[in-house]
Amino acid sequence: MNNTTVTASPTQNKRRIKNDRGEAKKEEECDAEAWDTLSKSFKQVQSVLDHNSDLIKQVNANHKSKIPDNLVKNVSLIREINGNISKVMSIYSDLSFNVSNIVVERRSLKNGGESNLESASNES
Repeated sequence: MNNTTVTASPTQNKRRIKNDRGEAKKEEECDAEAWDTLSKSFKQVQSVLDHNSDLIKQVNANHKSKIPDNLVKNVSLIREINGNISKVMSIYSDLSFNVSNIVVERRSLKNGGESNLESASNES
């Protein structure tokens, strides 16, 4: 039986796994902000994609019915699907930007508070 405890240090965002004697067995970086950003964005994307799936099913049902009013409704449904695809692209774009900022921030902290961009401009 493995008796391990997990404690988190909120100021350092590190997780320490301790053995039975309370000694640090393994330490790994755990960046809650990055994981929260990823999780939130992926949930948003999944929600939009699930909605698009429902819309596509409706478009297919309308198409199979060959009822003129249903075919007319498909125009607005397809526009909504296209708008949702734009939303997904925007969410991924924002995610990329946010993750890049988190990485730059972490590198800056590791380099004593000076970002790579600042140090490059100071060298010239």
